[in-house]
Amino acid sequence: MKKYVITLALLTLPFCGQSQAARQIDSAAVYILDRMADIIGELEAVSFNAETATDRLDDKQKIETHYSTSHVSMQGPDKMVYQRFGNKGKHGFWFNGTYASMYSFKENNYVTLESPGNIIEMMDDLHTRFGFQFPAADFFYPSFTDDILQDFNTLEYMGKTMVDGEDCFYIRATNENMHFQLWISSSNWNLPKRFIIIQKGKQNLRFESVFKDWDINPNLPNTIFEFLPPPNARLIDIMEKS
Repeated sequence: MKKYVITLALLTLPFCGQSQAARQIDSAAVYILDRMADIIGELEAVSFNAETATDRLDDKQKIETHYSTSHVSMQGPDKMVYQRFGNKGKHGFWFNGTYASMYSFKENNYVTLESPGNIIEMMDDLHTRFGFQFPAADFFYPSFTDDILQDFNTLEYMGKTMVDGEDCFYIRATNENMHFQLWISSSNWNLPKRFIIIQKGKQNLRFESVFKDWDINPNLPNTIFEFLPPPNARLIDIMEKS
């Protein structure tokens, strides 16, 4: 499957492939990643907040950091809604299992696309066809651990550390092009707390996301996944990626 946490970062942090250096894989780190993936995979529904910071180079090759905040709700297997606040304004996204809609609050316009299937299939489809980005999507892929092992030569469990007052497992992975750091709650719910990707060279561009306010198996009404265009909103077309 497509790798989304990594892919999302790589939209701004170019990646040239895995190094041929000797691999060093810590079995404790693999166990923790697998446990996190298993817990997420068994969730029937979830809501959380994600705060993201992305470094980009401007026209003068100076670093600009772009910030965004997202509130995400998912209900398995095929419903998702989120709102994102960032440098480009506020956007909403709705997926009901058949149609996905993206709405710009600033422009008062929207696009609706047919994309039947489950959440994972929809995210793959819309990312491939249109370049859509989804908050924290990679963590919901069953292949998350395998994807990390494929892309990084070293994977280490570094012990426990505190993140925003919460005890977390600290995992680090590296290859010749980037550093990847992940903090996972050490509570019974081993959910991601924070991750950071730093590109080696190229001004050490950084991608970081922090996860807050996890709500496990909330009762989410189906209505929230249905997009209702606001008054006078314009339906627009978008082109597929070439």
